Amino acid sequence: MIGILIIAHGTLGESLIHCANHVFGVHPPHLDQMSVALHDDPNTLLPRAQELIKQLDQGDGVLVLSDMYGATPCNVCCRLMQPGKLEVVAGVNLPMLVRVLNYRNEPLHVLVEKAISGGREGVIEVSKEACRVATGR
Repeated sequence: MIGILIIAHGTLGESLIHCANHVFGVHPPHLDQMSVALHDDPNTLLPRAQELIKQLDQGDGVLVLSDMYGATPCNVCCRLMQPGKLEVVAGVNLPMLVRVLNYRNEPLHVLVEKAISGGREGVIEVSKEACRVATGR
């Protein structure tokens, strides 16, 4: 099973995990988060992230989800990346997280693709027609 770590600003990671717990009815195993505050030093964050990754890696690798490409959380992720062992996807949202939790027994490179497709497909314009399809009204 691939471990999943969310590295994001403030309480975003914690909130996403809380929502995932609601969706699945339990806290999914090998899922954790690391919060990044406004004045955190990336050099201080790195050892914390490495320790979390060590705890999450069950031998199949770790997928790290970050909130925004180019920001401090993602920059920390870039320093952690090890292709084939630790992959990073930026732009985390709840549909992305739910998708990866459902497919985390797939190989890491497949899980990266599932993360990206889940994130993209979870962003839609909500029109009257979309609401009618979703609610049956």
